Amino acid sequence: MLHEEVVSRIRAILLDGEIPPGARIPERELCDRLQISRTPLREALKVLAAEGLVQLLPHRGSRAARLTDRDMRDLFEVCQGLEALAGELACERITDAEIGELAATHEAMARHYRDRDLIQYYRCNRAIHEAIVAAAGNPVLIGLYNSVTARIRRARYVTPMTPDRWALAMKEHEAILNALQRRDGIGLSHILRAHLRHKREEVLQAGFVETESTDLTMQDRLRA
Repeated sequence: MLHEEVVSRIRAILLDGEIPPGARIPERELCDRLQISRTPLREALKVLAAEGLVQLLPHRGSRAARLTDRDMRDLFEVCQGLEALAGELACERITDAEIGELAATHEAMARHYRDRDLIQYYRCNRAIHEAIVAAAGNPVLIGLYNSVTARIRRARYVTPMTPDRWALAMKEHEAILNALQRRDGIGLSHILRAHLRHKREEVLQAGFVETESTDLTMQDRLRA
């Protein structure tokens, strides 16, 4: 298995929450699962540590990184700035075809909202935000955005929502699509900042940030 593939597979395991924040990373189980030796695993963990997803413990292995309230606030602040800039650039550079694709994804998301299918709703939601950033057409911005959102994806796209907050999120996404269709970069920038500020508060109020590790359940999750 290539180095990049090992990194990608372990990153997905972490982002999907199979190894909870703060829990030890079971190197032996991962080696067996990915059919690799300890050396490529540890090289991959170094890469993920640089991304902020893993905490390396000298002579004691590693843990899935735990985010504090302050970490979450700081990361969301940066994410707000990146998405706001992406919105401005996207309105200048996005094609009519790309806007059409975004509108179709928005309609699919609205159907999932009406069906109260939160998992599928979040998948469409994430696709919309990533498409706006991609439409900015700036590789540096896209790279920074991917790095920041990788650290908060577990919180941003799995947090339960109250009915009122979900309704507000849908209204904000309708405004996002409307601003894109009008190519109103300044307006879209303001909407995205407010949208992510609300999401940040939702995540913090939901108590998503972990304070205790759960090593005993981790191995069971990996074997599932």
